[in-house]
Amino acid sequence: MTLDNNSIQQLAAHLENAELSATAVTKITDAHPQLDWDDAYAIQAAIRARKESRGHRIAGLKAGLTSRTKMKQMGVETPVFGVIFDYMSVADGGEIDTAKLIHSKVEAEIAFVLKKALRGPGCHVGAVLAATDFVVPAVEIIDSRYENFRFDLASVIADNTSASRFVVGGVARSVEGLDLRTLGLVMEKNGEIVAMAAGAAVLGHPAVAIAALANHLAARGEEIPAGTFIMSGGATEAIPVAAGDAISVRFQDLGSVAMRFV
Repeated sequence: MTLDNNSIQQLAAHLENAELSATAVTKITDAHPQLDWDDAYAIQAAIRARKESRGHRIAGLKAGLTSRTKMKQMGVETPVFGVIFDYMSVADGGEIDTAKLIHSKVEAEIAFVLKKALRGPGCHVGAVLAATDFVVPAVEIIDSRYENFRFDLASVIADNTSASRFVVGGVARSVEGLDLRTLGLVMEKNGEIVAMAAGAAVLGHPAVAIAALANHLAARGEEIPAGTFIMSGGATEAIPVAAGDAISVRFQDLGSVAMRFV
């Protein structure tokens, strides 16, 4: 780590205030070029603590930058991980207020709910599937707090991986008999197809992202508890949205998810 605790707390307040006020800021590595991954996750943890101190509850965990398309889009090669909170949840078919966001984008994801705890190191796809209670369709609305959507990997980790809102569909399926690699999805924006993908777009299998999260937490002496809801990361590039847009995603074997932006 390169930052002291006072700097970490100040940057956490800076980034969370940017989120809550929907105000874009310059990426924090402009002022702190030596900021490393440990610093970034420490800032993210401080943001988490700030929210919990005000009574917000953790709704789940998320992996980000897990699709090859998204990695190419953002110019990175490594997944990142963050936390989602209760106030970020939007009902299927609900409305999302763009006035509370900066420059929102949407991505379709396969989400997992665990029936058993997962712990690394050495966590793998088989262990993830054995620990999974069911999977559900989801859409994440990401909203980087950085000006012009310009950031590097450390900056986006510190910004809680651009977590903003999420919508979960009503169909839950056991992973038994379900091929998550070939499970297809189609995203429509205002009735027109804007993205198509399959589960394999997420690191070859979406469960790989969950295993990577378990191994990441293991390095910090933590595990993924039973019952945790985890978003495995977008299977396609992030699609920009604005007020007036309607998004609908159809998932093979998992139903659909929809929302409107107002």
